[in-house]
Amino acid sequence: MSNPVFFTTAGALDQVHPQGRFVLEGPEARHAVAVKRLAPGEPVDIVDGAGTRLSGVVVAASSAALEVECISVAREDRPDIRLVLVQALAKGDRDELAIETATELGIDAVIPWQSERAIVRWKGDRAAKAHAKWQSTVTAAAKQARRAWVPEVRAAVDTAALAGAVEAADLAIILHENAVRPLRSVLSAWAGESTAAVREVLLIVGPEGGISPREVTRLCDQGAVTALLGHHVLRSSTAGPAAVVLASDVLGRWDATAQ
Repeated sequence: MSNPVFFTTAGALDQVHPQGRFVLEGPEARHAVAVKRLAPGEPVDIVDGAGTRLSGVVVAASSAALEVECISVAREDRPDIRLVLVQALAKGDRDELAIETATELGIDAVIPWQSERAIVRWKGDRAAKAHAKWQSTVTAAAKQARRAWVPEVRAAVDTAALAGAVEAADLAIILHENAVRPLRSVLSAWAGESTAAVREVLLIVGPEGGISPREVTRLCDQGAVTALLGHHVLRSSTAGPAAVVLASDVLGRWDATAQ
């Protein structure tokens, strides 16, 4: 079984070496001691959310701090092909469920999308609070999945801004029930043609009411392609994670030999 994971700030592990000590403080330390009941002698991983993982053993635990003896420090590279979930805002917290599951499955970043048919609206103070909640959601999911990287929650976009992101991406795929080509086929063809060292793929998921024809046209005019995920119509909370699984398999992100 993998070690329990706790987060520290980016860069906090840079000067830690094997046989050295690291002291975790704050809410994460309190969670480790009060909730997880970690005690001296137990293994633990400390990650900084930016790819660095310390594996060690607890040597002391108090209500305010967890002291860990370092066994190893490793830098985990991000995949060469990075998956970004563009998730339309959805009612009933289905958008949050989507990004939570996608994080556990390995998504690299998420983009909140204010699509035309989305019932939920991020406006004023609510926008900042909602964005913070999304970041909290992916952080907790990364912790659950024992990840060293926490996905980036990028700024919310409307369709005009999303069109710009589509134009800049190496590949942008709209998951659409009326598409002709299967997602696997689209990904396989692109992977065989693209030779860039680092590539970014946008997986675009609409709201419960679907992506409007006008939006599909606008995004396709900027280079997006449509793809069929399966034989059934999936909920907004399900489509993104399902696409992440398929893309990770087809693009070799889950291969033991892949970065």
